[in-house]
Amino acid sequence: MKIKRRLYYLFAGIFFVVMAGTMGYYILSSGKQKLIDCLYMTVISLTGVGYGEVIEVSGNPSAQIFTMVLITFGMGIILYGLGTITAFIIEGDLTGILREKKMQQKISKLKNHYIVCGGGQTGRSLVSELLDNNEQVVLIEPDKKKLALFESLENMLYIHGDATEDKNLLTAGIDRANGIIIGLPSDKDNLYITMTARMLNKKIRIISRIIDPKIESKLKKAGADGVVSPDHIGALRMASKMIRPTAVDFLDKMLRSKKGILRIHEISITDKSHMIGCKISESGLESKFGLLILGSMSDNEEIKFNPPPSLILEKGMTLIVMGEVKNISNAVNVFSMYR
Repeated sequence: MKIKRRLYYLFAGIFFVVMAGTMGYYILSSGKQKLIDCLYMTVISLTGVGYGEVIEVSGNPSAQIFTMVLITFGMGIILYGLGTITAFIIEGDLTGILREKKMQQKISKLKNHYIVCGGGQTGRSLVSELLDNNEQVVLIEPDKKKLALFESLENMLYIHGDATEDKNLLTAGIDRANGIIIGLPSDKDNLYITMTARMLNKKIRIISRIIDPKIESKLKKAGADGVVSPDHIGALRMASKMIRPTAVDFLDKMLRSKKGILRIHEISITDKSHMIGCKISESGLESKFGLLILGSMSDNEEIKFNPPPSLILEKGMTLIVMGEVKNISNAVNVFSMYR
């Protein structure tokens, strides 16, 4: 924003000098000269082009003094402006402004995307996972050094700003987003953003990070659908690595394999899905999409593991499946088709 402000001041200064020169020549000519001629005289004086005088300056002391003052101060501002713009281009600042402007245009067209608040190594892994699952993501991060960690990610969209400011959440399209993940290192900031996000979008899914477990109840009351404690998850991970290393290695390889992106995902049966009333064996999840069905859950019921092929698909049911991301995406599209 400081760079943009400097550019605005710079162009405003040049505009002021040109207008001052134009009006000065107009007053010196007692209003007898056209404004376009006065503007022309100002431009050729400032640029030093050296074309013939449209307004007679020679032999007119007032006009001569005014022209010298105009050239002295005007040329100084113009040269400073050219130097500043050149520095912006060389240092990449102007390119960054144009890139951010282009990204903002793309963000304004997004729908059903996800917003991530907070960068860093954790944020990068989070964003990378969402992108690997073919989701559209917008990152909000005020630190340029942390934003540099995301440069290698394709289709990366970000906003350089503070997520605690409403304008940045609105620019990220929170009113059109499916979910927001809040991962700042401060519980206070996470709580504030949670409240703000819930007020701006009543239907959005909110997942927040917590440092102090005592804050969990406050976050949920503020509107969070789920909370995650990195310390707690890390402790469980270390214990699992100790007592069930093979299972943990399997999950690691599933997440990091370069041969294919294999994930565990969920598929919901909406009230307008054409799959309502079909058996699992008739759905094509296994035969057509190559998905392994791990479990199913109906409204207000516990998860049923390894459901039978004869299970009838009902409105509101959710299936837990494992397979390649592209096949899961295709299956989700098919299951959401209207009857």
